[in-house]
Amino acid sequence: MGQRRTEVLQAAIELLDEVGLDALTMRLLASRLGVRASALYRHYPSKQALLDAMVTHLVSPADDVVPLSDAPWDELLREVASGVREVMLAHRDGARLISGFHHPGDEAVTTFRRLIAALIAAGVPADTAAIAVDTVLAYVNGYTIEEQARKTGVGDWPRERRDRAFHDGLEMIITGARETLSS
Repeated sequence: MGQRRTEVLQAAIELLDEVGLDALTMRLLASRLGVRASALYRHYPSKQALLDAMVTHLVSPADDVVPLSDAPWDELLREVASGVREVMLAHRDGARLISGFHHPGDEAVTTFRRLIAALIAAGVPADTAAIAVDTVLAYVNGYTIEEQARKTGVGDWPRERRDRAFHDGLEMIITGARETLSS
């Protein structure tokens, strides 16, 4: 990735954290960078292409979450769910950004496939593994979108309580998957 393209991407992520997804515009980003909006389209052909690049950049470190170990399948699901949620929570409107991508980058697809393969290697049937991974990721997206939309974290809904509720919901999904496997 060219240096200027990387600079545009980093500025977009910083702007996301400052103003949120709804206020992030190509014009505002161009103004921040001291260029005309049309100059940004040399690096990203559309705003959606920029948003997709932001997602790819943010989730790339999460690729390390999927271990190539022989950990039990339920541990793998817990690790990935927690890791993806942390990436989302690290950025204002991160959950909306990540769940709204149009073209997942190779890294995101690879992570998804590696997790399914890890579950299959742990003895989970292929169809069930794909459904389990998709369900867990949908739960993470939905929970974290709600969490960020409600601007929780202060007063009566502190981070510790949100974490506990998140993990309790995740355990319900994993328990359901385990029951499906035993029937």
